[in-house]
Amino acid sequence: MIESERPQYGIERLFVLALLLIITLAFALLVEPFFGAILWAVVVAVLFQPVYKRILGWLPSRSNTAAALTLILVILLVIVPLILLGIALVGEATSAYASIQAGAIDFGGFFVDIQSRLPDWLQTQLDKLGYGDFATFRPRIEEAIGKSLEFIIAQAFNVGQGVFRLVLALGVMLYLTFFLLRDGRGLVEKIGQLVPLSPNKSRVLSEKFFVVIIATIKGSFVIALMQGAVGGFVFWVLGIQGALLWAVLMAACSLIPAIGTGFVWVPVAIYLLVTGSVWEGTVLLLTGIFIISMIDNLVRPVLVGRDTRMPDYVVLISTLGGLSLFGFNGIVIGPLVAALFIAVWHMFAEMNKAEKGLNNA
Repeated sequence: MIESERPQYGIERLFVLALLLIITLAFALLVEPFFGAILWAVVVAVLFQPVYKRILGWLPSRSNTAAALTLILVILLVIVPLILLGIALVGEATSAYASIQAGAIDFGGFFVDIQSRLPDWLQTQLDKLGYGDFATFRPRIEEAIGKSLEFIIAQAFNVGQGVFRLVLALGVMLYLTFFLLRDGRGLVEKIGQLVPLSPNKSRVLSEKFFVVIIATIKGSFVIALMQGAVGGFVFWVLGIQGALLWAVLMAACSLIPAIGTGFVWVPVAIYLLVTGSVWEGTVLLLTGIFIISMIDNLVRPVLVGRDTRMPDYVVLISTLGGLSLFGFNGIVIGPLVAALFIAVWHMFAEMNKAEKGLNNA
């Protein structure tokens, strides 16, 4: 009787697996519009889990209250500052764009001015390369910068026009964060039971998942915030217009490994030196080398720890790939996929090694 039921069992298992795959894909399509909200809910829940545990220790057996208080802290410490920063950034970008349109800011003229101050030998080399006449590039420079500011303003208007969708996504993120804070540990255990791996291998993957999220946020976003804040403050002290825009740009560049904030402050420092603002250019250059750039080297090991870091080239490629495929969400998704890729292949290699050892025995 048992033997005769095995074929039927095999067919049922295949049918259930096929049904599971179809339903899973359908569910993925269903929640796809809120993918970003779900991702950041997971990120926030992971980061604020220690805070939730601390509050729960003060209020034992009151998990709902502890999760609600943690969520209020998230809103006050993260959401509100980001909204205020966004409003200020849009205002400054709009002002800069209006100045360019009115001719108050002439980027093309700045480059022509730089050209007139270049030494003869460098000018000769630029002539040989076909870049001797900066005036021919002036329209392109103005157009590129103008389009960049137009893009920022257009994104702001799109956000304004899609306020309902933005508020809905934010509401979903906060709502989901509440339950992930409260029930996250139990959810992880249930997922671990469903995964067809030994408890040890399941634990390794889950630990890698959480470690990469924490390392990415601490090692990237916190450092980006610090570098952008320091850089913006220096720009403001030196009287460089649009300090907030420069600060946000430096923070964004800081998220991309190997490029960093130098992509912003180095050209500005060179421009200041070439155009005669030697003191300002020197201050910016020294600050960039010994303070802004050193923040990453000094702070990252303290926040993250060197044992959690992937090779720099893997971080670079995975981050850029994540940005290309998933936009801003790729900052987290890229390194996470890379880390899980390395962990699974390491696990596979260990399984093969153990299997060869058994066969040889």
